[in-house]
Amino acid sequence: MWKEQTVAEKPAGFFVSTGTQGGGQETTAWTAITQLVHHGMLIVPIGYTFGAGMFKMDSIHGGSPYGAGVFAGDGSIEATETELTLAEPQ
Repeated sequence: MWKEQTVAEKPAGFFVSTGTQGGGQETTAWTAITQLVHHGMLIVPIGYTFGAGMFKMDSIHGGSPYGAGVFAGDGSIEATETELTLAEPQ
């Protein structure tokens, strides 16, 4: 793909899953950005387009301006309604 440039100028986004609240959702996206840049892809973050939902404090949820995400714990935690709503436009 890199040699043929088949993904160059294609949009790309991120959806991440971490086991803990401080599990590095933003760091994971930032690390992955370098791979997309090497392929000439266009990074399309969600930014703060989710509005107030991104800042909900009544429940634990994943996601950041860099991409949607879930807080999965040990893998037994299902995505919350907030996380699914955040991921939908992406």
